[in-house]
This record gives sequence, C-alpha cells and structure tokens, in this order.
Amino acid sequence: MADIFDLFRKISTESTGATGPVTHLIVGLGNPGDKYFHTRHNAGFLTLDYVEQKMGIRANTSKFHALVGDGMLCGKHVMLVRPQTYMNSSGEAVREAANFYHIPPEHVLVVSDDISLEVGRLRVREKGSDGGQRGLRSIIEQLGSDAFPRVKMGVGKKPHPDMDLADWVLSEFRKEEEKPFFAAIERAYMGLCKLLEGDVDGAKQVCNGFSPEQ
Repeated sequence: MADIFDLFRKISTESTGATGPVTHLIVGLGNPGDKYFHTRHNAGFLTLDYVEQKMGIRANTSKFHALVGDGMLCGKHVMLVRPQTYMNSSGEAVREAANFYHIPPEHVLVVSDDISLEVGRLRVREKGSDGGQRGLRSIIEQLGSDAFPRVKMGVGKKPHPDMDLADWVLSEFRKEEEKPFFAAIERAYMGLCKLLEGDVDGAKQVCNGFSPEQ
C-alpha cells in the first residue's frame, strides 16, 4: 500500500496556527507497531495519517497513553489522538485526553474499522453501541457514554465463516482493495470536517451513501 500512501505527501495542507483551547478530539483506532501498520484493524490510524497530512502536523507527542498532535482543522482547534494501548484498551487514552481538555463526548470524534461494511464504504453515526468493535467498547466504558460521533471504515467481512476474526482484522489489505480504501479515507476526512462544523446530516450525506464504485 506504500504507493497509495506516498500520495499523502502531495496533499495540500491547512494552516496549522492553532488558537484558543482544544475543543475537539479526533481519535483514530488501531494497534501500535510496524507489523500492524497496513492491517484492516488499523483503518483509524491510517485515516489519521491522512488528516495529519491535511493539517500539516505530526501526531507524535507521547501523552495520555497515546501519540497526539494538535492544530486547526475546519476552523476548530483539534487534538489528534492515536492510542498506544492496543485496540481493546483504547478508551483509557481517550478518557485521559478528554478529561484533561474538558472535552464532552459529543466533541470526541472516533474513526474505527468495521467488518460489516465492504472496503470503500463508510458509515457515520452520532452515537450508539460498539457493534462488536472492542476499541469502541472501551471508549464507551471509559467515557461512561456512547454519545460520541464515529466514522466507521469498511474493511470487509471475513472471507470464510470459520476463519478466526482476529486473523482477518490483522490481515493486510489486498492490492485491489487499496484504491477504494484510499477513496474512503478522503471521504472520511470530509465527513470529519462536517462533524466538526456540527453538520451530522452533511457528514452522513458525504460518507454513508457512496459505494466503492462511485
């Protein structure tokens, strides 16, 4: 997938001059370590890579059991959060950052993988259950609320019912899946901007209605 992510370097960036207090968190879910970098479970991390490039920053400061970085995005002072606790304990980092900056759940935007959606599809939700995604489950438990917006990145269903789910989500994207996944990352970024503007319906319009062929 390196050829696709090389394109990130060509993306135009926003001004990074942050002003005022941090008002929103953008959390990408995944697992730390090079061996997990291009895996399906790291869809949130990969999307944050794109957001970083758009903002012209690097979320590489170690804080809150996460790698973080802040700047301006769509007129809001945001903190990008990449938890380093591994997926199942992601909520610890989110809780610490949210408490430190006094961020309410509705201003915590989470990007996660979703095995119920084919690669290239997205789904925006204002709130709701974890849907079996353990990173989301951890955030719900740690925040004591499910009322945070999330952008779910389709990574595809496991190809065989008897395949171990962990083996599937920790597998890398196939070559033919790279293009639709990259296109989904671009739309996820636009959806995040809509969410930052408080336009949930707009975010759903940008993200939810598109198939990989569009």
